[in-house]
Amino acid sequence: MRKKPTERTILHLDMDAFYASVEQRDRSELRGHPVIVGGHRMRGVVCACSYEARAFGVHSAMPISRALRLCPQAIVLPVRMSRYQEVSDQVFAIFGRYTDLVEGLSVDEAFLDVTGSRRLFGSGWDIAKKIRQDVRGELQLAISAGIAPNKFLAKLASEQAKPDGIFQVPEVMDDFLLPLPLKRLWGVGPVMLRELETLGLQTVGDLRKMASPFLESRFGQAGMQLFKLAWGQDAREVIPERELKSIGHEDTFEKDLWQCDLMHEVLLDLAERVSTRLRRNGVMGTTITLKVKYADFSTVTRSRTVPDGIRHAKDMFDMAKELLERTEAGSKAVRLLGISLNNLVAADSRQGMLFGGDRQQRFNNLDQAVDNLRERYGQSGVFRGTLIGRRQRDSADK
Repeated sequence: MRKKPTERTILHLDMDAFYASVEQRDRSELRGHPVIVGGHRMRGVVCACSYEARAFGVHSAMPISRALRLCPQAIVLPVRMSRYQEVSDQVFAIFGRYTDLVEGLSVDEAFLDVTGSRRLFGSGWDIAKKIRQDVRGELQLAISAGIAPNKFLAKLASEQAKPDGIFQVPEVMDDFLLPLPLKRLWGVGPVMLRELETLGLQTVGDLRKMASPFLESRFGQAGMQLFKLAWGQDAREVIPERELKSIGHEDTFEKDLWQCDLMHEVLLDLAERVSTRLRRNGVMGTTITLKVKYADFSTVTRSRTVPDGIRHAKDMFDMAKELLERTEAGSKAVRLLGISLNNLVAADSRQGMLFGGDRQQRFNNLDQAVDNLRERYGQSGVFRGTLIGRRQRDSADK
C-alpha cells in the first residue's frame, strides 16, 4: 500500500503595522497615539500607519495630506528603512530557529514551511505560538500568524488573525473559505472583481459553482487560477532563498536641497547604510548607481562598474560624489538621492585589487568594529563625526 503523503504545515507570519510599531516601540511617547510613517506632510504618501490612525480611515498609499484631513492629530514621521531592516533581521533570526524553509516576502512578512519541524517543536499551532511569544518577548512587537496546508490558505488565515492574533484554517476548509468575499482572492483586483460581479458572483462559494472551462474561456489563464483558488488549491513550495539582486537606500527630503555639501552628507549617510547591509548579507556589488530626483520630479541615474567590487562606505561615498558631479544637482534643486549596489557577488569572491591590501584590511577592521558597536548600541547609536550636523538637523525636524 502506498504511504499517504504528509500534509504540509505552512505558516504565514506578518508583522502588525510594522514601521509604525517600530516607531512606537522606540519612542514610548508615541504609544497609544495615531502614527503615520511616510515622511512629508504635504507631498508624501502613507507607507504605514498605526492602528490608532487606521481607526480614522487612514491606510497605506494614501496621500499624507488626505490622511491628515481624516486624522489631524496624527504624528507624521519619516521612513527609517535602515532601522526597519535592522529589526526585520532580528525577526527573521527568530523564524530561523524553527525551520530553514523561510521565504521572505518583504521586511515584515514571510512564509515558513514547518512540516519537518513538528516532531521537534509540536504542531503548527504550537510553533506559531512560540514564534509570536519570542517576537513579543524579545522585540516587544506584535505579529499575526496564519496556519494552513498551503501558502494561499495560510495568507488568508493571517489576514483573518490580524491584528496580533493567530488563526488556523479548520479541518473542514470550506467552512472558512466559501463565505469569503472574492476580493480576498489573489489576483482579484478592482477590474476583475467588477467582471465577476456582473456574473452575479460575490463569494468564493459562488465562484466554486462555476465550471473550469467557462472561467478559462472568460478569463484565460487567470480563470484557471481562480478555479484552483476557489477549491483551496495551491501547490507552490516555500522557497527559502531568493537571489538578492541589489541593495540600496534612498532619502526624500522635507525641503529640496541646493547645497552640494548637504548632498554630500546625505550620500555619506546612504553609503554607510548600504555598506552595513552588504556586510550583513556577505556580498559586495560591482556596479554602483546614483539616483537623483529633482524638484520637478524628473529623475536621472548615473552608474559606474568596478570589476573588483565595492563594499566599503568610504569607497562608495567617493564614487557617489563623482557620479553626482555628472548630474545637474546644485544648479537644480534635488528632492531625493539614492545609492544602490547591483550585480552582487559573494564578498570573498573578489581580491579587491582596486585598492591596496593594507588599506583594504584597515577598512575591514574598521567596518567590523563599527558593526560590533552597532550590534550593541543600535544602528543609529554609532555614526561618523562628519554626520553629526545631519543627525542634529534630523532630530530638530522631528
